[in-house]
Parts: sequence; structure tokens; C-alpha cells
Amino acid sequence: MQLTAPDTSRTGVRDADGMAVASFILGLLGLLVLNVFLGPVAIVLAAVALWRGTARRGRAYLGLTLGIADLVVLVAFMQADSTISWSF
Repeated sequence: MQLTAPDTSRTGVRDADGMAVASFILGLLGLLVLNVFLGPVAIVLAAVALWRGTARRGRAYLGLTLGIADLVVLVAFMQADSTISWSF
């Protein structure tokens, strides 16, 4: 009978790996739609994944870069339209 909780160190790394992949996907999706929401979420997920020591550092850095690119695209479209939001 086991009275202690199982070792969760591998679970933490798997969670960080999932965050890295999620940040990449959300950053990529944010270039197309909802970049005002998906960009910051991608940045936060990538930063947390890197802080937790993900094995997928490349995906986390891509998610971080794409999240920043989402916000740059948003600012560029806002400047072009001279509005707070952008539309086609």
C-alpha cells in the first residue's frame, strides 16, 4: 500500500512540453484570427514552458516569436486603419 503521492517530475515536464506546443499552435493561429487574445496567451505559455524546462525549447521559442509577431501584426493593422481594431 502506497501512502505517498507518486513522483510527478516527469508530469511537470510533460505539462511544459504541452505548453510549448500549445504556444506554437496558438501563436500560428493568432496570425490569422484573434491576435489580440491569442498573441499574449502564446507569449505566456511559451514563457512558462521555458521556465519549467521544457524539452521542446524550439517550439517554445517559436511560440514566443509568433506571439510577439501577432501583436506586431495587430499594431501594424491598427496603424494602417487608424482605429483601435482592424478589419478586412
